[in-house]
Amino acid sequence: MARPTRRGLFLGVAGAALTGGTPALADGKFVSEPFWGAHQAGITTPAQAHTYAAAFDLVTGRREQVADMLRTWTAAAASLCRGEPAPSDEGGAVHPGDSGETLGAGPARLTLTFGFGAGLFVKNNVDRYGLAAQRPPALVDLPQFKGDELAEARTGGDLFVQACADDPQVAFHAVRQLARIGRGVAEMRWAQSGFLSTPAPGQRPRNLMGFKDGSNNLRGDDTAAMDAFVWVGEEGPAWVRGGSYLVLRRIRIALEHWDRMPLDFQEQTFGRRKYSGAPLGGEDEIDPPDLAALRADGEPVIPESAHIRLAAAASNGGAKILRRPYGYNDGVALIKERWPPWREGLAYDAGLLFVCYQRDPRTGFIRIFERLSQHDMLNQFVTHTGGGLFACPPGAAPGEYVGQRLFEPGKRTA
Repeated sequence: MARPTRRGLFLGVAGAALTGGTPALADGKFVSEPFWGAHQAGITTPAQAHTYAAAFDLVTGRREQVADMLRTWTAAAASLCRGEPAPSDEGGAVHPGDSGETLGAGPARLTLTFGFGAGLFVKNNVDRYGLAAQRPPALVDLPQFKGDELAEARTGGDLFVQACADDPQVAFHAVRQLARIGRGVAEMRWAQSGFLSTPAPGQRPRNLMGFKDGSNNLRGDDTAAMDAFVWVGEEGPAWVRGGSYLVLRRIRIALEHWDRMPLDFQEQTFGRRKYSGAPLGGEDEIDPPDLAALRADGEPVIPESAHIRLAAAASNGGAKILRRPYGYNDGVALIKERWPPWREGLAYDAGLLFVCYQRDPRTGFIRIFERLSQHDMLNQFVTHTGGGLFACPPGAAPGEYVGQRLFEPGKRTA
């Protein structure tokens, strides 16, 4: 559970004293999430309301520059997660340091999660940093799935950073500062903001299609499940053990098309009731889907092509992933409709920023999505337009930096 910092407690109580109202602490603005630890924050952390994710390409050929940047990024991330400004560059008269737009805003439960793409190890057949032998076997190139329309400008990257916070400006600010600090070493390749609905206590958020999201998800506080399905074990290189593999997919949803579908069709597509979240044939959201149940006519209660059937562990050899998705809305774009009358026109560029973590993407996301991409009824409404796969190192202890075990494998903090 997140605990307030002393600084946040002081500011919250002081604010209440000045205004006569409830401390600002009550809405989470001055609550911080711990940065240091065995695992990186932002993976099992209870999901915040906003995210800003970004991938970077490295533009230096010098390994020590990359390591120095990661060292500085780690120190900056620890400060930002406490609600403090990022440190200034050397020669601050030229580069003024933190941009300042979140001064006084509080940490807002900010987390920063870092990942390494395949390009860190080998890019254009060049081992730029002498790390090729340390590329984990699980850090594969994602296959081309049926229906993919991945834009190069929205896909891949050598490094990945995801900021999550309960204030969108705090999340954006954090990535902005890391981009400033990394100037000359790393250049931003793509970025994507996202959001979660904020339901009543005890309720799950809903996606833009109106259905509850995460009803059958792993629980981040289930340590046995995290060890089994999320954290990398002895099978991985030493530098990634205790870390995880992140898959991100930017999925545009044809909301105009979806909104014209009857409620019964929508529920058959997902395999759940829209309003209660219960699986078809069940009464409560937490009821396990009965994939063997048949209707009076002999047809499955949950259709063969329903999303929850195809995504279920029972349909994928026991595969499970920790999902941490967000919605996104980037306004409108000129898009050709994928249904009659096949016209071009302005449509919402909105959908799902799908994020998941797993111990091995080959037995996690890839295994699950190979079935979904072939048979899921949702495919007529969704298009995957970008994303990537990244190896997330374990967390760091004070005095270490994220990725140190890769760049300096023999070095440990006393």
